[in-house]
Amino acid sequence: MATLKSLKGRIASVKSTQKITKAMKMVAAAKLRRAQQAAEAGRPYAERMGQVMESLAGKVAISDQSPKLLAGTGRDQTHLLVVCTSDRGLAGAFNSNIVRAARRQAEELIAQGKTVYFYLVGRKGRAVIQRLYPKQIVHQFDTGAIKQVSFADAQEIAADLIDRYITDGIDIVHLLYARFQSALVQEPTSRQIIPVPRAAEGIAASGGADAGVEYEPDEEEILAALLPRNIAVQIFRALLENAASEQGSRMTAMDNATRNAGDMINRLSIQYNRTRQAAITTELVEIISGAEAL
Repeated sequence: MATLKSLKGRIASVKSTQKITKAMKMVAAAKLRRAQQAAEAGRPYAERMGQVMESLAGKVAISDQSPKLLAGTGRDQTHLLVVCTSDRGLAGAFNSNIVRAARRQAEELIAQGKTVYFYLVGRKGRAVIQRLYPKQIVHQFDTGAIKQVSFADAQEIAADLIDRYITDGIDIVHLLYARFQSALVQEPTSRQIIPVPRAAEGIAASGGADAGVEYEPDEEEILAALLPRNIAVQIFRALLENAASEQGSRMTAMDNATRNAGDMINRLSIQYNRTRQAAITTELVEIISGAEAL
C-alpha cells in the first residue's frame, strides 16, 4: 500500500507535469493561428497553379523535346515517396498517421512489383521507415534549424528532387503530407508531383483553366519555365499544411494530457485522503485500546 509521503510526491509530480502540458497547449494554440492562416492563404495559389499545369500538360503533344518533368520517363517502375513529417514529437498521431499512409502506399506499390524509395523531410518519420525499409531511404532533408517555413526551403527541396529525378532513374515522385482541416482533423494526403499528372479530358474545362486562353510564347516554353516552380509551390504548400497540422495536433494532444493529469490528481487526492483517514483511525483505535487497558 502506498504511503502518505509517496502519494504526496506523486501528486506534486503530476501537478508539475500538468503545468507543462497546459503551457505547451497555450503555445501551440498561439502558433496554430498563424500557421492556419498561412496554410489557408497558400491553398488557392497552389491549387490553381496545379490546375493550369495539368491543363497545359494535357494540351502539349509529348515528344523527345518535351521537358522530362512533363513527359516523364515512359515507365512507372521506380517510385520515390517524399514523406513530410515534423522534427518534434508530443503532437499526438500527427507523424504516425503520415508514416502509416506512406507505408500503406509503399506496400501497395511493392505488391504491384514496383521499386519504392523514400525521401524524408523532417526527422520523426525516419525511425519507422528505416526499420522497415533500411536500404530504401535516399535522403533526409533536415528541417530542425527552420523556425518558420519559407519558399526558399521548398525551392531547395524541389531542386534536389528534380536533380535526383533526372539522374537517379526515378520514374514517379509522390508527395505525402497532412492536409489541415481543423485542430482535431488532419488528413494524410498523397499527390503525384513529378511528372505533372495530365488532366483527364473534360476536367480542365470544368475547372476553368481551359477557357479561351492563349499562351505567349508557346506552351512548351512556358512549361519548361514553370514546371520546376510548380514543384516548389506544391512542396511549399505541403510544408505549410504540415506546420498547421502539427500545431493543431499538438494543441489537442496537450489538452488531452492536461485533462488526464487533472483526473489523475483527483484520483491520487482521493487515495491520499483515504490513506490519511485510515492512519488517523488506526491511531485513535490504538489510543482508545491503550486507555481501556489501563
